[in-house]
Amino acid sequence: MSSSARPVNSWDEFSTLREVVVGSAVGARLPSQADPSSWLSCFPKTPADELAAIPVGSYARRVVEETEEDLEALCATLRDLGVTVHRPEVIDHAAEFASPQWSAEGGFHSYCPRDLTLVVGDTVIEVASPMRARYFEVFGLRTLFHDYLRAGSRWLCAPRPQLRDELFEFDEDGLPLLGESEPVFDAANVLRLGRDVFYQVSRSGNELGLRWLESTLGLLGDLRLHPLRGIYGYTHIDSTIALLRPGLVLLNPERIRPDTVPEALRGWDVLWCPPAEAVAQAPAEPAGGPAPEALGGAPEHTLSESWIGMNLLMVNPETAIVESGQRGLIKQLEHAGITVLPHRLRHSRVLGGGFHCVTLDTRRDGGPEDYLS
Repeated sequence: MSSSARPVNSWDEFSTLREVVVGSAVGARLPSQADPSSWLSCFPKTPADELAAIPVGSYARRVVEETEEDLEALCATLRDLGVTVHRPEVIDHAAEFASPQWSAEGGFHSYCPRDLTLVVGDTVIEVASPMRARYFEVFGLRTLFHDYLRAGSRWLCAPRPQLRDELFEFDEDGLPLLGESEPVFDAANVLRLGRDVFYQVSRSGNELGLRWLESTLGLLGDLRLHPLRGIYGYTHIDSTIALLRPGLVLLNPERIRPDTVPEALRGWDVLWCPPAEAVAQAPAEPAGGPAPEALGGAPEHTLSESWIGMNLLMVNPETAIVESGQRGLIKQLEHAGITVLPHRLRHSRVLGGGFHCVTLDTRRDGGPEDYLS
């Protein structure tokens, strides 16, 4: 079957985009931070004695409504470009659930479909996230995955994690770490470059997860997995490295230096991302009154650092969707010959995701090219 006829075909981060999932903020909530997996995933740099000051529960109505406006604008732009757009089915993230070892007062959100699903070629891979509150989040995409399966794609799931307490360790400062008792990782720890795949070992992806992914990629073709260690120890990779087109990469200068550029990318041209510009993330009035469980947009309660501004979506090798407030980055990209389509994502830091995070590309034109030889 030709690449254009396959229901799923996505090998990289930059070739022409044909089909994509755009996330949803409907029902978004912040899980209890008393759960070590939520602490690890949401606020891994926050000391234990400060966690209690962070309100949990449903995000304020304004945060959700403004985010949905911004996501709908993104969908409209993508459709105008000829891209097929899907949205997750609505999930009741407030529903409680449990395993034999732990219980959760509710889920998280469907805002970042990139986090829990990895697409490699014609294969959809549901990953094993270390965050308990996200255990059933991918169910919002199951109908779509059924359709892809019926149309001829492959569909795999990582070993369903137990997420026992022993998986969650602590460093000498009492901050959470991800242990090695079972393979777990978020798909947003991974970047794809044709036949090459990069995996960042961090608090959202362990060494056993790397080993499982390596064994699985071996079943999908002649693929090479590149471990990234010591780059960024906290969560995902896509605010540290952005693959713009063959031979051109955007790097975070706070996390990578010229002498620590990943070896596989050392022959590439590098754009060093300018300092992230502050984008207004105004506090929002709670949807149901001043109840403490309703979250506003206070900067001290954000899930992402300011570097989420470099979290962009490549529509093709010459076109990028970028946060409109990142003027320095936009200018730099345009100087490199990339047309920028600026868009708002007003609560990207509060909800924890930029344009790469809130999308999951399921079909692009590229194939398993060798971009590194």
